[in-house]
Amino acid sequence: MTILDDALLARIHDRAAGYDRDNRFFSEDLDELRAAGYLAALVPVELGGAGLTLVELAHEQARLAQAAPATALAVNMHLVWTGIAKTLRDRGDDSLEFVLTEAAAGELFAFAISEAGNDLVLFGSTTDARPLPDGGYAFTGTKIFTSLSPAWTRLGLFGLDTVSHDAPKLVHAFVTRDAPGITIHDDWDTIGMRASQSNSTRLDGVVAAADRIVRRLPPGPNADPLIFAIFANFEILVSAVYLGIGERALELAVSAARSRVSARTGTTKDRDPATRWKIADAALAQDALWPQLESLAGDIDALADRGDQWFRGLVGLKWRATRNARYVVDQAISVAGGAAFSSSSELGRLYRDVLAGGFHPSNDDSVHSTVANAILGPDVD
Repeated sequence: MTILDDALLARIHDRAAGYDRDNRFFSEDLDELRAAGYLAALVPVELGGAGLTLVELAHEQARLAQAAPATALAVNMHLVWTGIAKTLRDRGDDSLEFVLTEAAAGELFAFAISEAGNDLVLFGSTTDARPLPDGGYAFTGTKIFTSLSPAWTRLGLFGLDTVSHDAPKLVHAFVTRDAPGITIHDDWDTIGMRASQSNSTRLDGVVAAADRIVRRLPPGPNADPLIFAIFANFEILVSAVYLGIGERALELAVSAARSRVSARTGTTKDRDPATRWKIADAALAQDALWPQLESLAGDIDALADRGDQWFRGLVGLKWRATRNARYVVDQAISVAGGAAFSSSSELGRLYRDVLAGGFHPSNDDSVHSTVANAILGPDVD
């Protein structure tokens, strides 16, 4: 099942260069995606959504990324929250079902997880979570890379409770955009993925109501289903975006090879052995990743049990997909030649966009540590 038709993707593609040039949020894209029902793609039909599987959505996200990487990456964050809620619901946990019903009603969810210098990611936080008498929490801290900053209506966040009787606890919660104490800084002026407008968000005593506190977990690695659901949906859907970028770069490489004429031979570059090798090698790299993406997403859909090897597969997919996108773009630029160095070149924009892949969790060090632990066991004295 698909939601994104070719005409919609063509319009989104046509706007992408302008968003990037002007460092502007993808407002028109978002309006059209919402009207198409894309924000509720993963919401079950009985809750008002399209009922797509994670495999189906991964393919949709790859197609969207082919048209506009920054649009795909930003809307990804909302889709990840709906994926988390669906993953939990499919396993008998309805603690985030409100995410699904509110997404179907038009609410837009964003992440406030990342913090400057916090390499613990989900296993620790520099944001203070202060318990309130009514069971709610007040959050104080600064979050970075908050995609969808101009438009989100619901913000998923977490912080550290250090004062309760059972402290320390990492507190996961949701707040609304009109909650007092939220300041969104206009500080997104990056090399690539500019339309995502992933500004920093300052929280000053921002209150999450008791019924929007979804977890209190000890710091560090945790087997709670919420942590698994976050990792699974984030890594799979981010990988889909970068696979889509690779697909588009490959298309542009083929187009460049067929249109460029060699002054030495008088033939088009698609007949040059070196060019053909580069394109073939890029295609082989792309082909190897699709089965991995579909296998992992399919196992989430099927409630498969990979035991202690889940995280190895998830971080490995993300690591390969983001690195592969950079490789394919590099090969495409080599084929396209100097034209790709122009500021108006789509390949030049993709070259900048793929650099963001290294900033998404999990980073290189974390990936290798996770895989080593899965194979060798924990490194303990």
